[in-house]
Amino acid sequence: MTVYLRRNLFAILFVAAVAAPVVGQEADLQWKFTKDKKFYQEMKTDTKQTMKVMGTDVAQTQDQTFYFEWTPTSELKDGIVTLEQKIIGLKMNIDIGGSKITYNSMEQQQGANPLNKFFDALKTGKFTLTVDLKKREIKEFKGAKEFVEELTKANPQMKPLLEKILSEQSLKEMSLPMFAALPGKKVTKGKEPDATWTYKSDMDMGPIGKYTTTYTYKYDGPDTAKKLEKITVTSDLKYTPPDQAAGVGLPFRIKEAKLDAKDSTGTILYDPVSGMIKSSEMSLTLAGTLTVEIGQQSTTVELTQTQKTTITTTDKDPTVKQPATP
Repeated sequence: MTVYLRRNLFAILFVAAVAAPVVGQEADLQWKFTKDKKFYQEMKTDTKQTMKVMGTDVAQTQDQTFYFEWTPTSELKDGIVTLEQKIIGLKMNIDIGGSKITYNSMEQQQGANPLNKFFDALKTGKFTLTVDLKKREIKEFKGAKEFVEELTKANPQMKPLLEKILSEQSLKEMSLPMFAALPGKKVTKGKEPDATWTYKSDMDMGPIGKYTTTYTYKYDGPDTAKKLEKITVTSDLKYTPPDQAAGVGLPFRIKEAKLDAKDSTGTILYDPVSGMIKSSEMSLTLAGTLTVEIGQQSTTVELTQTQKTTITTTDKDPTVKQPATP
């Protein structure tokens, strides 16, 4: 459940919208927003995970889709903008060792599912972010406390964990990489160092551990056939297990961990006409071992996980059925 929650929380807050002025060898990669003009994003994540515990393999597969509504509530001025983000829908298909769980917030009737209340609470997510794009920092983040309260109502047993990993500061760190994805200036393909830029994120997840991720972005020039601007992304993730005090009050503790990420690559395509992300794809393979202590018993878990995330952006609500094109 802990691994599942972390992955989805990242999933709730990992979205972006960017604009490039013209298609060409040079692109002005800076954020652009129009006050009160809504846009929507669909984020689909496919995950395959195998855990070996005491010689037994436990396989898990997931496909999950989150739907977001974004509204700029201020004009972009001096690089500062305020945006409101809402989770307006989600779908889940989970198979853990043959036990299947399905959920679709857009259907009136849901199957018998012990996680339904938790999924319903996820849909209450509403956040307000004031972002300084020049400094690449979030000046203010609202909604964290209310979100934790709703999730706690759905699963009171998780309150200690939720309060530790969903602090305002941790949610800021989860959101920052998407705003740091652009250099905020004109870049030219092949002209270094301008064509390549990086961003480093330090995320302390309390009893889950600390994740340090370095993102490297490279402008690859225009895709003239699609009339889009292309950026490739690679990331390097380093994991540090929590200290002993971090797990106080929780039913588990991660004693040791060695997790390595590889094949972490992606492609982002920007539509210079609409000023939105047309598509974004990111793949990641994570492998290693965890030593988890429950009570006074330690267990070693071998973990292998592959994950692919695809994001598409549109000016139409994807949770509403659109009329057929004549």
